[in-house]
Amino acid sequence: MTKTLSQKPLKKTAKKENLSKKSSFMPDISIVVPIYNEEDTLPILWKRLTKTMDDYTKKTNKTYEIIFTNDGSKDRSSLILKSYFDLRPHQVRVIEFNGNFGQHMAILAAFERVRGQIIVNLDADLQNPPEEIPKILAKMSEGYDYVGSFRDGRKDNIFRTYASRLMNKIRGLITDIVMTDQGCMLRAYSREIVDEIARLHESATFIPALAYKLAGHPTEIPVRHDPRAAGESKYSLYKLIRVTFDLMTSFSLVPLQLFTFCGFFVSFLSSILVIYLFIRRLTIGPEAEGVFTLFAILYFLIGLLLVGIGIMGEYLGRVFQVSSKRRGFRIRKVYEKLD
Repeated sequence: MTKTLSQKPLKKTAKKENLSKKSSFMPDISIVVPIYNEEDTLPILWKRLTKTMDDYTKKTNKTYEIIFTNDGSKDRSSLILKSYFDLRPHQVRVIEFNGNFGQHMAILAAFERVRGQIIVNLDADLQNPPEEIPKILAKMSEGYDYVGSFRDGRKDNIFRTYASRLMNKIRGLITDIVMTDQGCMLRAYSREIVDEIARLHESATFIPALAYKLAGHPTEIPVRHDPRAAGESKYSLYKLIRVTFDLMTSFSLVPLQLFTFCGFFVSFLSSILVIYLFIRRLTIGPEAEGVFTLFAILYFLIGLLLVGIGIMGEYLGRVFQVSSKRRGFRIRKVYEKLD
């Protein structure tokens, strides 16, 4: 029986999504692939991914499934994914969002439906080759519950490469997340970690970092990195900064602590300045020229205050998102075979 599920009221979503776990097909490995406007790369990805996994399962006698999440693509990605489901209905499932909710929400939606005991995340742009998946799985077989990766011989342009390195360094300084390359999404997780991530229902999080925090025995390995097969990266500089900022405020209080320390330091300097100006006024008298210095100091303090308000606003916003219990995505349709 092939069943297409449409998401109706939010209250019934969890019950409907749990139907997928009643399938008689329980694979060993689930491959999760978020999709957004990838019609040019999908045929190549499909051919290479299925060949890699077919060869791997023949050698190991393991089974696998592929879960594609279409994150509101505006090209022909949806039609192509539906054709893959029709071709292999027992191995392929397709989740269709009714809008663009972002890469991590697409991964999270798939995590809520996985059936495998090992879950591998793979981007669709082919920069991390599907042929590297067996290497990740081999490392998982050594007893790790989380295997991350970092790009070996990165093939991006200089700007993106150095911007990414800077974001990695900032994240490394502010959080305790040990991750060489946060932008490399080819990673493998144990089922226990994925179930816990799905249970938490975090509306704004960085999944690899959250998985690392939940892992008991994590590691990472180098993987090959190729140029994009087609199209352009969906991550602009703003999105890279946004992801890094989300990561920092989700997993660390350091930004707040730094601002508090800065506030104490500036207050101390301001006190010294006030005492100095008071003594100067008593000994020399009032000076009209000093008003510009005071304005400059005032503008600096106001700017510092606005930065602090922004940081606190980020943390308060996350508290609101968690307390409101709103899901970060909405599913329009799911293609899957339940028997």
